[in-house]
Amino acid sequence: MQIGQLAKRAGVSIDTVRYYERQGVLPPAPRQASGYRRYDEQDLARLRFLRRAKALGFTLNEIQELLALSGRRDGDMAALKAAASEKLADVERKLAELARIRDGLRALVDACPGHGELQRCPILAALAGEEDAA
Repeated sequence: MQIGQLAKRAGVSIDTVRYYERQGVLPPAPRQASGYRRYDEQDLARLRFLRRAKALGFTLNEIQELLALSGRRDGDMAALKAAASEKLADVERKLAELARIRDGLRALVDACPGHGELQRCPILAALAGEEDAA
């Protein structure tokens, strides 16, 4: 199949296919006599793997590691579980940080009456680091 067909079947753009090739996570496709790249079902499976792993928050470097681990079919799944557990812990850290940010913003928004003199705004006071901020 050609690049447009591959991209459509994998649910990605043609530019994404080319990007993954440049990054080395998708092997370069052999060229036909016409100069067109020729992709097969393995390329499609790899692209779908990439898309799903990206959707779960894995970086391209992490995906390369997952692909390397998945290529060792005789190996144990412990390394894959460890990689997924590490990503989960990272996501949970980010969620905790976002919750902290949300709570801080919520407190500032709740403390601000939304009218009056700007210099008395508790949001500006907090951002300026004034001690009597909310």
